[in-house]
Amino acid sequence: MPMDDYTDEHRKEDIKVLHGMGYAQELSRSMSKFSNFAISFSIICILSGGINSFSQSIGSIGGAGAGIGWIVGCAVSAMFALAMAQIASAFPTAGGLYHWGSILGNRFWGWLTAWLNLLGLITVLGAINLGTAFYFQGTFGGLIGMTADAEPIVIFVVLITVVQALFNALGIKVTTFLTDISGYIIFATTAVLVLACLFLAPHLDISRLWTFTNYSGDAGGGVFPQSGNMGYLFLLCLLLPVYTITGYDASAHTSEETEKAAHSVPEGIVTSVMWSSLIGWVMVSAIMLAIPDMAAGAKSGVNVFFGTMDAILPFWLKELIYVGILVAQFLCGLATVTSASRMLFAFSRDGGMPIGSKALAKVSPKYRTPVTAIWTATAICLLYVILVSFIPVQGGSAFSLYFMVVNSTLVFLFLSFTIPLFAGMLAYGGAKWPHPGPWAMSAGLYKLVTLLAMVGMIVIFFIAVQPPNEGVLWIVLAFLALALIIWVVFENRRFQGPPIGDEAIAKRKAAIAAAERAVGETA
Repeated sequence: MPMDDYTDEHRKEDIKVLHGMGYAQELSRSMSKFSNFAISFSIICILSGGINSFSQSIGSIGGAGAGIGWIVGCAVSAMFALAMAQIASAFPTAGGLYHWGSILGNRFWGWLTAWLNLLGLITVLGAINLGTAFYFQGTFGGLIGMTADAEPIVIFVVLITVVQALFNALGIKVTTFLTDISGYIIFATTAVLVLACLFLAPHLDISRLWTFTNYSGDAGGGVFPQSGNMGYLFLLCLLLPVYTITGYDASAHTSEETEKAAHSVPEGIVTSVMWSSLIGWVMVSAIMLAIPDMAAGAKSGVNVFFGTMDAILPFWLKELIYVGILVAQFLCGLATVTSASRMLFAFSRDGGMPIGSKALAKVSPKYRTPVTAIWTATAICLLYVILVSFIPVQGGSAFSLYFMVVNSTLVFLFLSFTIPLFAGMLAYGGAKWPHPGPWAMSAGLYKLVTLLAMVGMIVIFFIAVQPPNEGVLWIVLAFLALALIIWVVFENRRFQGPPIGDEAIAKRKAAIAAAERAVGETA
């Protein structure tokens, strides 16, 4: 769905900017502004995280977790999105976060950002598809005798992830067609769900949305351990919106495939977060209001959404909504494969991977996609899900696996956001970043927003490693320690990073021309 006003001059300008950063136009630049918005909107997917993690809201402080907690959590994500948009406008490349960390910081910052983002994207793909598997099991699994045990859940994840990768391999036009549709499906399904909840609820008690009730421990189905500290429980309820409102870095990762990237990408980042936050708040509030009995709903734990739908909706309407949610969740995973593969592709073309970088950076002349990177990201994700399924977790249920993956995802992703944003705050207006892109806030506002994002990172890290997910802390610390050792011993000498400076970029001129000829790029 290309822009009507995307002229040859615009295309030449996009490619000129890309050449100016030392890269060839190998990927197909055919994503419209709406498609760039839609891919982030599809990954955020309020019908995925907002549904599958809904119990983290009610299982902490009750109704206020939706009415107030969602707003606060979305505000945290909004700070990251605004700061990210400012940088994306100035440096519109695939694998944006990695380049920003390198250009605005240094080689090590970029290298660490790349690995954190890759791990975050791979684990978020696992979390999304695990959530889809549990969702399918709870809605339609009975038709095929599917249980919530680890083995059938993992098999389901393998099947849908392979299909998502296959669609991605067929080209960005196929992917954007599906994610464009996903945007409309999310809007329509959410509208039907909200109206059904509001009209068919046994009674509407609006005060629920600002009422704090301690549902920790057994009262909340064991979602969180027992605590009498309401401030602490409020922070824990932020896991729902903060996990749901993420993935907007996809707009940056597809910069080289987006028309008018310096304008469209930052707008895609900001508008996807804005609309997801607003519509998501209406949705989780409507679900909270529709729960027939708050105490019973909270005690049902992870089944609170299904129990509410069973109680208030007629069978035909419930099944219709369930189908819409399932399709949206599948397309959410599909868009995440796109994002992860572009990050892997971009990092690899600068020799970031210790082995196989040349193959991972190869673009199919037929489909104009990094096919090897797509299947590699998919394989790593599945390996991660399979390995994690054998880890004993508190509570012993397969659903505990989902929450462990979710919290690991949060830390890796937001750390990968934080490093280049911090670097940008320091570099803004200096030699490394003398001029903002065409989409820009004032210097003072940009730095304030970035500072608030840094504070948000502290909050996110704190809540992500709380019981029963203490293991996430050790996973993150072990990764950072291992990364530091690998950098000092090996990568500091081997990895050169992206081309920086006129001389380094000029040396790539012949390689850029050859790469574009290889994929048939004529512009």
